[in-house]
Amino acid sequence: MADDIPRQVAARRGFSVSYKGKTLLSLIDPIAQGERLVRAVPKIERTLYLCPSPVYGYGLDNLLGALSPGSAILCVEADKHLLDLSMSAMGELLEKNPSVLHLVGSVDPVQVCGSIRKLWGSRRFRRVEAIRLSGGWQMFPALYDALVEAIRRDVANDWSNAMTLMKLGRRYIVNAVRNLALIPKAWSIANLDFGDSPVLALGAGPSLDLILAGLQNSFGKTLDTDSLRPFRIICVDTTLQALEAWNIKPDLVVALESQHWNLRDFVGSGSWEVPVAMDLSALPATREVLGSRIALFATPWTELRFFHRLKTAGLLPETFPPLGSVGLTVVAIARRIASGPIVIGGLDFSYTLDGFHARSTPSCREALRRQTRFRSILNGDVIFRPGAFTALSKSGLPVRTNPALKLYRDLFEKEFAREPRIRDIAGPGLPLGVKTLSLEDALRVLQGGDRPVQRISLEKARTDEKRAEAVGAFIRNERDALIMLRDILTGALPAAPEKLETLLDDCDYLWAHFPECAGTGGRRPSGKDRSFLNRVRTEIDPLIRCFDLALHEL
Repeated sequence: MADDIPRQVAARRGFSVSYKGKTLLSLIDPIAQGERLVRAVPKIERTLYLCPSPVYGYGLDNLLGALSPGSAILCVEADKHLLDLSMSAMGELLEKNPSVLHLVGSVDPVQVCGSIRKLWGSRRFRRVEAIRLSGGWQMFPALYDALVEAIRRDVANDWSNAMTLMKLGRRYIVNAVRNLALIPKAWSIANLDFGDSPVLALGAGPSLDLILAGLQNSFGKTLDTDSLRPFRIICVDTTLQALEAWNIKPDLVVALESQHWNLRDFVGSGSWEVPVAMDLSALPATREVLGSRIALFATPWTELRFFHRLKTAGLLPETFPPLGSVGLTVVAIARRIASGPIVIGGLDFSYTLDGFHARSTPSCREALRRQTRFRSILNGDVIFRPGAFTALSKSGLPVRTNPALKLYRDLFEKEFAREPRIRDIAGPGLPLGVKTLSLEDALRVLQGGDRPVQRISLEKARTDEKRAEAVGAFIRNERDALIMLRDILTGALPAAPEKLETLLDDCDYLWAHFPECAGTGGRRPSGKDRSFLNRVRTEIDPLIRCFDLALHEL
C-alpha cells in the first residue's frame, strides 16, 4: 500500500495505523490507551492542553469531560494528510465543543500564538501542558517541541505584561494624557524616512564599548557633528553619553521610559541637538529636557478605547507593538523607517561582573563615583542575586543574565528573527536568533552605503493649529466623560445603570491596571460591584487634573 497516506489495519480492537514508517496508534486497543493517557494528565484550572498530531482524537472526549474551569485543548497537525484524517474523524467532537476544542494545521509559532489569542484572548491560560495521544508527534518532534516552548514563552510574556500593567498602568495613562499637548507640536515618526541607507541600531550593553572603538577607528572624523557618513545611527537613550564621549552623533535617540530613571541620560546633552523619538507614554519631563526636537510615536500598552478614540480623531501617533524594552523598540523603529540593512550592536541582554551597561553611560559612571576602598565596582548583590544564572553568549563563553533579560531576548527572536535585513554584531551578548557578523564584517556593511547621508533635523516642527484645536476638543470630551462618571458615582447625577456601564467601558484607562482586570485580559467587574466602583472613583480626580494640565499646555 502507498506510504503517503495513512493505512488502517483491522478494526477497533487490534487496530493499527502506520504512516511513512511510523506507527501512529497502539496495536492493542488504541482507544483504551488514549483514555489511559488522559487519566494521567493533570487537570488544573486555566491550562492549555496542546495535543500534537491527534490522528483520530482518541481520549479527547474523556479530557473534555474532565476539563477544569478556564482550560481548553488545541490540537495541531503539521502533515496535510493527517490533518485531513483528523478533521474527518474529529469533526463531530469539534462541532460540539467549539469553545474549548480546536484543531489547526500549522506549527508556525507566530500563527499558532495568534490563533490562541484570537480564540481565547490574552491571559486566558496560566500554563501549557503537552499531551501526546498518538505516535504522530514523532513525524516532526523538533517542530512540535519548539511550538510547545514558544507557546509557553508567549504565555509567560503575556503574564509579564500583566504584571507590568498592574505596576505601571496608572503611570502610563497619566503620562499619555499629559503628552497629548505634544501631538500638535512634535513631528510624527511616520514622517521620518532613512531610505535604503544602512542603519546601526545601538543598545547600551557592555559590548557597546568595542563597537564604538571600531566605529572610531574605521570612520574617524565622519562620525563627528559636522561631517557625513554613509549610514544612520539609531540608539537607546542610555547610550547617549557614551556616544558623546566618542563624538559620535546619532541620527535618532529613542526614549521610552515612563519613570524618572532615564532623565540622567540627557544630562549635558541639551545643546547637542539630537533628534529624539519619544513614546506617548514616556515621562513628560523628557520633552521638557529636550525641547522641540521630538518625533512622537505610541506603544499601546493594552487594549483601550482611549486609543481607538485617538485613532478615530486622527490624533494617534504612529504605533509600534509594546515590546517592553527600549532596545527592541529601537530595532522596530529602524525596521519601520529604513529599507536598507540593519546592524545591531549593544543589545546584549547579559552583563559582566562590573556592570550592566557600557562605559560612559550614567550607571557605569555612578558605579565609578561610588567606588571606595570599602566599596568595590563589582556589585555582587546584583550580579549574583537570586534568579540570575549563567548562559552561553554568541561567542560561546559564559555570561551572566537573569529571567527578565532572557525574556526580552526571547521576545526579540520572536519579533525579528524572520527579518532577513537584521544582523547582529558578535560579542559577549546572548544570541538573538539572527545572523551574527564579526565587527569587521559589520563595519563593511555600514560602509556599503552608496552615498553620505544628511543628518535629519526636527527643528522645523511647529505647532499645527488645526491639530491643536482637535486635541483640545478631544481633551474636553474625555474630561467631560470623567466628570459625568464622577457625578454618577457620587450621587450628583441620578443613578443610571446603562449609562454607568457605558462610561465605565469608555473610561477603561481608569481600571485597566486593576489586578482583576489586568489578569483577565481587560475584562472588568460589573458596575454593581461596590468595591470596584470605589476604586474607580479614586482614579478619576487625578486624571481630570492631568487633562486640565494638558489643555493648559496646548
